[in-house]
Amino acid sequence: MEQLERRLLNLLQEEFPLVPQPYQEIGRRLGLDEDEVIRMIAKLKEEGVIRRLGGVFELRRLGYVSTLCALKVPPERLDEVAAVVNSFPGVTHNYLREHEYNMWFTLIGPDRWHLEEVMTAIENRTGLSLLELPAERPFKIRVNFDLEGNNGSK
Repeated sequence: MEQLERRLLNLLQEEFPLVPQPYQEIGRRLGLDEDEVIRMIAKLKEEGVIRRLGGVFELRRLGYVSTLCALKVPPERLDEVAAVVNSFPGVTHNYLREHEYNMWFTLIGPDRWHLEEVMTAIENRTGLSLLELPAERPFKIRVNFDLEGNNGSK
């Protein structure tokens, strides 16, 4: 990866400008024009370096609720069950763990009733019992990666 791409990734993670033309502003900081920044981001997405570019919002302040869920999925059904779970728009993370409950995901929705409806639908479509672990106290961590090697990961 080129040094300029590393600088771009650091800017996207830490200093995304909240201005009418953010890519133009990023380009100004990198000595590029707006189109070059957009092309570079598209290339990094195509290469799989950038998976997603978007905001992170405090869902409780927006009136949403969330919960953590886990399933015991037989290894031969992992892809099938992952496809079912991921088909619901409120699933924000879905990952595997080395544990009896091996598939974990976060579910977000507008209210408790919606979460229960989605969890029931997942159980019905997979035939698996779902374990729900609602948050008792939220903790937020910030994970950014210094890709220029100046400060290590933050």
